[in-house]
Amino acid sequence: MSNRPVHAETHAAPGHGPHGRPHRHHSWREHVETALHGRHPRFGRFFELFLLSTIAISSIAMGIETIPGLPLWAYSALAIMDTVFVAVFTVEYVLRIAVAENPRRYLFSFYGIIDLLSILPFYIGLFLGRSVIDLKLVRTLRLFRLLRMFKLARYTKATDRLVKAWKIVREEVIVFGAAALIVLYVCAMVIYQFEHPAQPEAFSSVLDAMWWAAITLTTVGYGDVYPVTAMGRLFTVLMLLVALGIIAIPTGLVSSALTSLRGVEAEKAKEGVADKDLT
Repeated sequence: MSNRPVHAETHAAPGHGPHGRPHRHHSWREHVETALHGRHPRFGRFFELFLLSTIAISSIAMGIETIPGLPLWAYSALAIMDTVFVAVFTVEYVLRIAVAENPRRYLFSFYGIIDLLSILPFYIGLFLGRSVIDLKLVRTLRLFRLLRMFKLARYTKATDRLVKAWKIVREEVIVFGAAALIVLYVCAMVIYQFEHPAQPEAFSSVLDAMWWAAITLTTVGYGDVYPVTAMGRLFTVLMLLVALGIIAIPTGLVSSALTSLRGVEAEKAKEGVADKDLT
């Protein structure tokens, strides 16, 4: 009689793994949702690159169609391409609504509105026709196609960082923005008092002076309106010094928030590597 130990053979039940754990069968909604967000193990990366390429090509096509003197076949090809792009974006929009946990929340979210506005001009022109609506309205609606480029932000981590940074510093930036508007109006009032007697046409009102104050505070300086009096020029120098601070402070706030977020991500990445090494 053999003294060898007898090993009991375990047979996994159908639909179970080698340790008797049942396999989870993903629903079609889970497959579609993970693919749309680029997390699907097989199709996520492909779907993400496909949408990115479609958005980029459609944006380039919008610029090409403005070139004067294109042959008729080029306009026809661009029209066909635009139809294909709209079909792709429409399918994506419908799928995102279908798989969303809260469709209403998606519809009124930033990306939900962008997705709708990027395809809406096509269907308005298709169903109403150019003979029904004004040509200027058609051109205005076609500008909404530029919103397709905002869809690119969905697929970049940098956008998520910027959103998080904005949430961190938005109260400070809003307060500083309100203060900048007050400074803008006060500067317009002051320069109006100095320059209106010398340049009644250029500085005909405080509202006209606000244009000068805006381009001066933003350090743009188009040169179409400028002070000619001694007090006006002296005040302009003081405004330029203030303008440096107006631009630098919000930039510093956002930069500081982004730096802290990058530090947090680096720490998480190190912790993840350390956990893998331990296992």
